[in-house]
Amino acid sequence: MPVFLHTRVRVSDLDGSIDWYCKHLGFVVKSRSEKSPAGNQVCHLELPGNEHTFELTYSDDYDLKVPDDLMHLAIGVPDLIACCDKLEKDGIEIWPGDWREMFPTGRKMAFIDDPDGYEIELLERADSTAIGS
Repeated sequence: MPVFLHTRVRVSDLDGSIDWYCKHLGFVVKSRSEKSPAGNQVCHLELPGNEHTFELTYSDDYDLKVPDDLMHLAIGVPDLIACCDKLEKDGIEIWPGDWREMFPTGRKMAFIDDPDGYEIELLERADSTAIGS
């Protein structure tokens, strides 16, 4: 059976992106290479308890322009309001602006953007671990 191993995105500032994902979403560095066979800097991040990794790739000769709605990551959190309260205190904009009112009952979701404009969907899931736990 095939196994889904990792997802790669290009970033404009590797160290800045590593810091952002670790600080705000609880990722940890699994591995880092200063020069891949293609000449890129590569870092694999993981969320503890997950096998799938998130590969950040950087090359200073690549002009990154992330189009709106290109793709998004989805991350499950046990308490969406607590997670978003923390992110807002860290200065991260949550969208849509009325996300709290949109989902008064049932499954809750909200979105944030990473420093390059990649969308991240936050989904409330009871089987998730709190970010930073």
